[in-house]
Amino acid sequence: MLEFPTWKKLWYWGLTLVIAAAALPSLFSVSGLPWPSALPDPEVNLGLDLAGGSHILLEADKSQVAQQRLENMEESVRGRLRLANPRIAIGDISSSNGRLSFMLKDPTQVDAARDEILALTSGAGLTGQRDWDIKVEDGNRFVLTPTREGLDQAVSDAMDSAIEVVRKRIDALGTREPTIIRQGEERIVVQVPGLDDPDALKSLIGQTAKLEFKLVDETAAPNDIQQGIVPPGDELVPWADPNSPGSGGVPMLAVKRLGGIKGDQLTNAKQGFDPKTNAPVVSITFDQTGGAKFAKLTSENVNKRFAIILDGKVLSAPNINEPILGGSAQISGSFSVQSATQLAIALRSGALPVDLTVVEERTVGPDLGADSIKKGLIAMGVGSLLVVLLMIVTYGRFGIYATIALIFNVLMILGVMAVMGTTLTLPGIAGFVLTIGAAVDANVLIYERMREERKKGRRVLAAVENGYKEASRAIYDANVTNAIAGALLFAFGSGPVRGFAVVLIIGLFTSVFTGVTLTRMWVASWLRKARPTELHV
Repeated sequence: MLEFPTWKKLWYWGLTLVIAAAALPSLFSVSGLPWPSALPDPEVNLGLDLAGGSHILLEADKSQVAQQRLENMEESVRGRLRLANPRIAIGDISSSNGRLSFMLKDPTQVDAARDEILALTSGAGLTGQRDWDIKVEDGNRFVLTPTREGLDQAVSDAMDSAIEVVRKRIDALGTREPTIIRQGEERIVVQVPGLDDPDALKSLIGQTAKLEFKLVDETAAPNDIQQGIVPPGDELVPWADPNSPGSGGVPMLAVKRLGGIKGDQLTNAKQGFDPKTNAPVVSITFDQTGGAKFAKLTSENVNKRFAIILDGKVLSAPNINEPILGGSAQISGSFSVQSATQLAIALRSGALPVDLTVVEERTVGPDLGADSIKKGLIAMGVGSLLVVLLMIVTYGRFGIYATIALIFNVLMILGVMAVMGTTLTLPGIAGFVLTIGAAVDANVLIYERMREERKKGRRVLAAVENGYKEASRAIYDANVTNAIAGALLFAFGSGPVRGFAVVLIIGLFTSVFTGVTLTRMWVASWLRKARPTELHV
């Protein structure tokens, strides 16, 4: 227990000093001192309650998910039956009352159509039940109704995708360590520490960024459009800017409802400038599949117009002068440099699968965070001083060893957090204070065990060895149970609870290392040099 070869001493000292040194940039930052730019600078990230920032609660529209599923199923049914062999002809499809219905023009194809639709809807959810109920009414009318299980799974998938999209957009802003968690079935909590412009955050994450390219129906008369009348298969989409040169004074534009291209096949989007007008634009690039679709659309519709639609509003409706074969396009509109940049970020991150509305917003000022840090440091300083005084008065030399181990323990916790890039919150500071008090528990158990061994008449060396050996069992058992509790807090908690759990778990490992391993090495070195005949502990 007290044998420490030279290589082991060097290893323990090297590990301790390297991890402790990783805490220095964070200490320099808190104290306001400059850190040399030539050196690595891992720092502990401060949470929302310490650095200030924005807290936003977003709510999704579940009805929109249901409507999107109906539209996607309609397009899938049309394509599937059109490609069937032999082709299955259908009449107009109705998507009213939350269900999809259509009639077959040839009643003898009912069985073939059922087989095709069953193959189309064969995917089952996690519950093993079908996502769609299929019925045949009046001999040749099909009715597809979404099941509750399928809709719930679709909402869950949409929320998971929305969280990922929101995370990508916030990361693109250059902020550090955002907290993005799901709350309930249809809400998302977003916390971004240190954000100076919460309005820009709301604008960015609240934008659906659903991009579509649809052909303009030139046969629709302006008078009919103003009265809301469009040919079958069309839909009316409002202009984002009613005074746009391409609007012709008509606030709405008639476009083909199906057959367009969606913007979910983009590989890149960036802000740029139009070489002719120098106006801010967004340049987009499609992937191979999207590029092929875009080339086909423009090749088959030369001298026709297609509408560029963003979040249900027409940005522009340029004329297709020639096929666009390069897989890239340019989006123009009434953009500023900032709005074009935000749109590029939103498009690169992907479209939100469902609209998100801000239902709650809170802003934490940096002054409040600074006050929290100050009071937390005061509490930690006072607690540390009292613990140090108690240990030195009670255990003398061994109390000094425990004090040095405590200092290294605090530095190592900060160093590990800095290297891992974890976030320190106000509950995390409370975890620090708790760790300081609990860190010397191991030393108290060891030193009290030494006293007992000396009272039994054992020699100094035997008393020290048995003290570390016997007390270590209780120390390891206690820390394992605490580690399990911390892991459960981290797994099932969120926000502040996780912040506390992180400090607790890291502190458990570092306190055992410093309080048991390092002090044992120091005590062993002292025993070899001094060879005391009495143990003052």
